[in-house]
Amino acid sequence: MKTIKSATLESLDAICVDVEATFTKGLPSFSIVGLASSSIQESKDRVKSALLTNDFKFPPKKITINLSPSDINKNGTHFDLSIALLIAMYDTKVKFDDFFIFAELALDGTLKDNSSIFPSILSLAKKIKDLNVLVPKSIEEKIAMIPNINVYSVKNLNEAIMFFNSKDKENYKVKQPKIPCDTLQINNELFFYNKKYELDFNDVKGQRLAKRAALISVSGNHNIIFEGSPGCGKSMIIKRLQYIMPPQTVEQILEKAKLDSLNLIEPNFDGSRVFRSPHHTSTKASIFGGGTKSSKIGEVALSNNGILFFDELPHFPKTILEAMREPLEDYKILISRVNSKVNYETKFLFACAMNPCPCGNLLSSTKQCRCNEMEITRYKSKLSDPFCDRIDLFVTMNEVNYDDKADLNSKKMHEIVLNTFKLQKQRGQKDLNGKLKNEDIKKYCVLDEEGENILNKATQNYSLSFRSINKVLKVARTIADIENSINIKKEHILEALSFRKR
Repeated sequence: MKTIKSATLESLDAICVDVEATFTKGLPSFSIVGLASSSIQESKDRVKSALLTNDFKFPPKKITINLSPSDINKNGTHFDLSIALLIAMYDTKVKFDDFFIFAELALDGTLKDNSSIFPSILSLAKKIKDLNVLVPKSIEEKIAMIPNINVYSVKNLNEAIMFFNSKDKENYKVKQPKIPCDTLQINNELFFYNKKYELDFNDVKGQRLAKRAALISVSGNHNIIFEGSPGCGKSMIIKRLQYIMPPQTVEQILEKAKLDSLNLIEPNFDGSRVFRSPHHTSTKASIFGGGTKSSKIGEVALSNNGILFFDELPHFPKTILEAMREPLEDYKILISRVNSKVNYETKFLFACAMNPCPCGNLLSSTKQCRCNEMEITRYKSKLSDPFCDRIDLFVTMNEVNYDDKADLNSKKMHEIVLNTFKLQKQRGQKDLNGKLKNEDIKKYCVLDEEGENILNKATQNYSLSFRSINKVLKVARTIADIENSINIKKEHILEALSFRKR
């Protein structure tokens, strides 16, 4: 019996699978066992065609392929090459022990990629040191981005057989490419970011307060809501946040690429953050993930380390808005089904835009509001106090005047973000200010005496909850970082309080 190592993807984690083969006397047959999905069962025809096209004789024996462990459901077309190699080299003395093999076979023996190869190898790399993988040549650069693994690539089935017969496998080894973006080194750790501003804040005229709030939001990863009349620039500002986000670690870039692969998007490694913007008619399952048999990923998990944008916030169903409370508070979400229970991280920047009333003209100085009090109350009651308590910054935007000019561009704002990011990391923070844990708030959010007095008065006058106090402290910490202040001062607390919901 010969064995080749591979893996199957269960949600976001890879499970090691041993592809075993036996060739016994009996009527010629070819069967695959071990809870293999229909995509794996179909590999029998692909493997037969690839072998016969490349002049390999199919053994006239009873061939049994087992995918072990046999009590776990497996799926994916990347088992094709493993099965083909076991059959093509059944009478050759060769060991496959050191390699994990992933590739789909074309009918002519050419090797192909599929959506689960990259996430599977990335997951295995976190569990196994000095991982050796054999992959199709077409995806060698993408796989080689994963650190601390040895990547070998071949074009087709014939090359794969030559690879295992070869004594010098270094000829097939792929060099690790550099991530194509700018770098920032802090405390011996390397961070990556992009200086391309496809959408620039220079296009936003006026709205100085809104841009200031946007800068604070991005610098500390704080959740933010923009409220204003239609056309004042709410969505315009939020869509530009993606390009001035703080740098990422290699792990975060790879995590984004992994989620892109699962979402059938070709991953890139340019250092940009993910930006997700579901429509308000989206279902609850599409936002949070789910499914009847397995727990599939939703928009909340796909937004991890990036931005989740809810436009027309009050038009989202109240059940969805209330369900957002857990991922915004705990930074993770558990999708529980009968057959699977999966935890997803949800450390994203939650950005929202809303009108002040159903017709949108409540705050307008030129247009008359057509809504009655009951309609306005019903519209705003979609946002409960517990939901609003999880938002750091509330910004009311004015209408744009013809004379307004742009005072800040994305390049200048990004420089400030990079500086505040550097200060946070030099303090030893693992997370940005907006996602600090309660024990870290006491450590990093140090107030001077005046600032503490102001916060105590605000707590009494506005009946701030414990969560609200922490939100004010975290926003004030970010404002202090923007101003290059070591401690949080009175003016930082006052500005943070000005962004609380009234």
